Amino acid sequence: MITTILLALLSVGATLRQDDPPAPQDVKIGGDAHKRYLLHGEEKDAKVPAGGWKLLVVMPGGDGSAEFAPFVGGIRENALGKDWLIAQMVAPVWAEEQAEKNVWPTKLTPWPKMEFTCEELFADVLADVEKGRKIDPKCIVTLAWSSSGKLAYSLALQEKTPVTGTFVAMSVFQPENLPSLKAAKGRRFYILHSPEDKIPIRMAETARDELGKKGAKVEYATYAGGHGWHGDVYGTIRTGIDWLAKK
Repeated sequence: MITTILLALLSVGATLRQDDPPAPQDVKIGGDAHKRYLLHGEEKDAKVPAGGWKLLVVMPGGDGSAEFAPFVGGIRENALGKDWLIAQMVAPVWAEEQAEKNVWPTKLTPWPKMEFTCEELFADVLADVEKGRKIDPKCIVTLAWSSSGKLAYSLALQEKTPVTGTFVAMSVFQPENLPSLKAAKGRRFYILHSPEDKIPIRMAETARDELGKKGAKVEYATYAGGHGWHGDVYGTIRTGIDWLAKK
């Protein structure tokens, strides 16, 4: 069943399949509950694609919790081909206040007494997924929305990054809390925002313009309905990921 948290993000008219997707693998790296991710799409005896698995790393918005698993599993079933895996990161909780105000703490937006940044968590998740699995290094895409957008931008703007495409929806863009935009040159960004969003659309427009000025390849799209996933949700996600995954 789709959880209460997911329903809060989706509009009443959103187009979603009703069938529950297969349960993901629940992984705690080194047994650490703060280093948790869910792996979707690794079916028993599945044939590994010739070039390796394409990988979508999802950092959910909202509270970033594992409760988004049905929605993320639906992305694998309805928006991606069978040559994709999804690693769904789970936001680490260091304090109750942090879980409300700074869901995904980064190097430039830290939280007191956190044990690692979310950029480090991403690196650990990617390394763990790659253990015993052939991942296509030319297709490692991130998907973020709302609270996780800053993390997706931060990962994409590292001097060296394994990320080949970045999908950011309904999120803020605050360059003062990000690495230098100079690293954007040649990198691919798909930015999705609603004019009715509580987050001003000028932030998404600024991201489009400023990243483009630095030489990034940017695709920008809007949708009706305000903050949250609305309309043909999986079709919308498929469009963005297809564009990012172009060779």
